[in-house]
Amino acid sequence: MSDLSVSVLSPAGEGGETQARSVETGTKAWQLFSEDPSVVAARVGGELKDLSYELADGDLIEPVAIDSPDGLDILRHSTAHVMAQAVQELFPEAKLGIGPPITDGFYYDFDVPEPFTPDDLSKIEARMKKIVKENQRFSRREISDDEARAELADEPYKLELIGLKSTAGDAAEGASVEVGEGGLSIYDNLKRDGSVAWNDLCRGPHLPTTKRIPAFTLMRSAAAYWRGDEKNKQLQRIYGTAWPSKEELDDYLHRIEEAQRRDHRRLGSELDLYSFPDEIGSGLPVFHPKGGVIKREMEDYVRRRHIEEGFEYVGTPHIAKEGLFHTSGHLPYYGEGMFPALDVDGMDYRLKAMNCPMHNLIFRSRQRSYRELPLRLFEFGHVYRNEKSGVIHGLTRVRGFAQDDSHSYVTPEQAPAEVEHLLNFMLSLLRDFGIDDFYLELSTRDATKDKFIGSDEDWAIATQVLEDVATATGLELVPDPGGAAYYGPKISVQARDAIGRTWQMGTVQYDFNQPAPDRFGLEYVAADGSRQQPVMIHSAKFGSIERFMGVLVEHYAGAFPPWLAPVQVVGIPVAERHLDYLYDLAARLKAEGIRIEVDASDERMQKKIRTAQTQKIPFMLLAGDKDVEAGAVSFRYRSGEQENGVSLDDAVAKIVAAVRDRVQV
Repeated sequence: MSDLSVSVLSPAGEGGETQARSVETGTKAWQLFSEDPSVVAARVGGELKDLSYELADGDLIEPVAIDSPDGLDILRHSTAHVMAQAVQELFPEAKLGIGPPITDGFYYDFDVPEPFTPDDLSKIEARMKKIVKENQRFSRREISDDEARAELADEPYKLELIGLKSTAGDAAEGASVEVGEGGLSIYDNLKRDGSVAWNDLCRGPHLPTTKRIPAFTLMRSAAAYWRGDEKNKQLQRIYGTAWPSKEELDDYLHRIEEAQRRDHRRLGSELDLYSFPDEIGSGLPVFHPKGGVIKREMEDYVRRRHIEEGFEYVGTPHIAKEGLFHTSGHLPYYGEGMFPALDVDGMDYRLKAMNCPMHNLIFRSRQRSYRELPLRLFEFGHVYRNEKSGVIHGLTRVRGFAQDDSHSYVTPEQAPAEVEHLLNFMLSLLRDFGIDDFYLELSTRDATKDKFIGSDEDWAIATQVLEDVATATGLELVPDPGGAAYYGPKISVQARDAIGRTWQMGTVQYDFNQPAPDRFGLEYVAADGSRQQPVMIHSAKFGSIERFMGVLVEHYAGAFPPWLAPVQVVGIPVAERHLDYLYDLAARLKAEGIRIEVDASDERMQKKIRTAQTQKIPFMLLAGDKDVEAGAVSFRYRSGEQENGVSLDDAVAKIVAAVRDRVQV
């Protein structure tokens, strides 16, 4: 056999070095990595391949480890195939939809007569374990469209995907995982004797065998419309997760359990913060008095900080004539996110989805000089987004919300410094709220799509400004190609909460389009007397008050630091005769701006303490005969720690300092 020359590239995390290798014709990729059981696939010339791939002369090959992002996707998609095989073995009438990997797991859609029950999921998982133990081999074969139609004649959804092959990337979520962008391929699950146990239309790649699936479990089932379109038939979707080890699976399940404990929807009800009345409508929350306290504290804080940072407070209406949003570009480029038109005196009006068009009108209301720039406008603008009902989620995805929205109007030369100013402002704000683990994401234009406006030169300048500023922060910068707004690129802050989940927080966006002559025609008089177009920089620090509150509830598991807690202190008497003593202390704390309640209920003292801990109140002040006699209290923290005999002066000073200094208790 003749020799082939190939280059083996070490994984990027190991330096990305290459090693020249000479191999025999017919050598498979798995033979290069046979001594490393963590390798589950290969990247050849930048394209993912099964380990059964036969090497060609000149190939550049990189191993793909099971714990890498691509390796995890391959593991999870392979597990989805095993799940689909188990379903069709147990429910032969089930028709296959799609089964892509997703963040932390996978799913597969099925058309079945009846929804899956928890008992069904247990049976499916047991059958999956049997398939894994059988060590079935994933085997890929190319197939023509007509051959695929003949072989999959009993799978109507697969036939539809074959028909959509030419536009698979746009056809549906996960469709490209099934059919790819070129020719078709089918993966057979082969038994030890070589017979086909099951197969599926799929692009791949997959693990070598089912036994390479180390740890998995099924999570839940739910209804899902075929191809995500509510006009299509509703299928049954089974979600699962798979990990490189049993330990990692257990860690993930623990994180899920912790996330459920922190769910802001449940905590919002338990702590009486907010609710989502059906009578008002989906995605439109209302804040109760205690939730209103947190919301006010957030607003007061961010309003003061904006003023300190040189912003001027403005206010704009909730609706405007439809033409305004044509001028801004929102209707042509963001129309699906806006609510339908309202008829007002025979004219079409729209609920605003953004505040920027109205801020542009404030800028344009009179002639501006370069001496006024940067001009920074800020408001708590309430906006409305026509979100689909399926994506609405508590406070973190709503239809009506308040943005801490600002727009800076600057000269092109001032733009880099203003972007830096806004980004530093945003990061300092997050730190003040106890969030200090984050990275940045740079969203840029996809030049092949027509949803972006403006010249290549303008986009290049704007993108470079944002990239330079983001890089200078020293934070990790992750690219997000194609994720920009239609009018310009953006930096978004991605923050990790107390249990490591990532949330998109505020954004800084560079806009050279809305100020343009064919849009709002914004101008300022330059030093030489000429009229120039400003750059407009959008920024929302929280993103939205509602969403940020939802994130904070989950970050703190409802146990807010004292400065944010709706009730900061509760006075608990040992007996009724100690109430007046605590009322006097409460008056003194209220004079210091502290939110305090005295529990005058008929419950026993220990029950009052448990209630205060359940309500996650930071401080409890307990008073009995000895305390009254000594002019003191027992100072109890919600953690259960307690200091006895604390003088009233010290107790007041301790609480005031904790609130003033934003202490994390």
